[in-house]
Amino acid sequence: KRDYEGYLCSLLLPAESRNSAFALRAFNVELAQVKDSVSEKAIGLMRMQFWKKTVEDIFCDNPPHQPVAIELWKAVKRHNLTKRWLLKIIDEREKNLDDKAYHNIQELENYAENTQSSLLYLTLEILGIKDLHADHAASHIGKAQGIVTCLRATPYHGSRRKVFLPMDICMLHGVSQEDFLRKNQDKNVRDVIYDIASQAHLHLKHARSFHKSVPVKAFPAFLPTVSLEDYLKKIQRVDFDIFHPSLQQKNALLPLSLYIRSWRKRY
Repeated sequence: KRDYEGYLCSLLLPAESRNSAFALRAFNVELAQVKDSVSEKAIGLMRMQFWKKTVEDIFCDNPPHQPVAIELWKAVKRHNLTKRWLLKIIDEREKNLDDKAYHNIQELENYAENTQSSLLYLTLEILGIKDLHADHAASHIGKAQGIVTCLRATPYHGSRRKVFLPMDICMLHGVSQEDFLRKNQDKNVRDVIYDIASQAHLHLKHARSFHKSVPVKAFPAFLPTVSLEDYLKKIQRVDFDIFHPSLQQKNALLPLSLYIRSWRKRY
């Protein structure tokens, strides 16, 4: 429910990797919802501390009796997952509890690298892949995913009187946070969205530029590119109006698109 697209992508992984991928996704969802589910930062920090200790305990073969922790422990045991990636995701989510807009696109990319890309590195480990080209692709796809997630969440954040879009791009086009809160649809507001979406598109293009060097076994880890591409095409069709209702609709054809992409062995 909270990660529908991730769930669909995990379904298309090889059977022996599926449960571990679900555990990883559940772990990510647990961390992602901390920010929205706590009223005070201190409580959020306590939750993050629980997960840091949980990861340490998992690697000492002593997971707490919590469903996600137990499944994650099984995944770590089965695939010898790297502790560093798991802790990076927690650390970055913890820093993000501050509720501040990104100063620039690099800051957003850095956040995406440490969360989304780390998740993809772990997915590659679940698939038994250790390959430099696959890691390079995962880095770019994770960054694209982080940027698209930030764009997609803009109307939701706006409804809570918050804006997280990179400040440098907003300033470049003379756009204030208030413009987004008032759902202003002027050209300069759409130009901000165009610039940010273009950066995501660039990362996807980079990731695909060396697909011939990436092992075919790694391709299922990169199925999230299907929904990223779908969103970027849709936002282009509505001329980068971030508040257009069509962008909030679930793509009913996504399962079919994912299946076709996985069958074609492409990303």
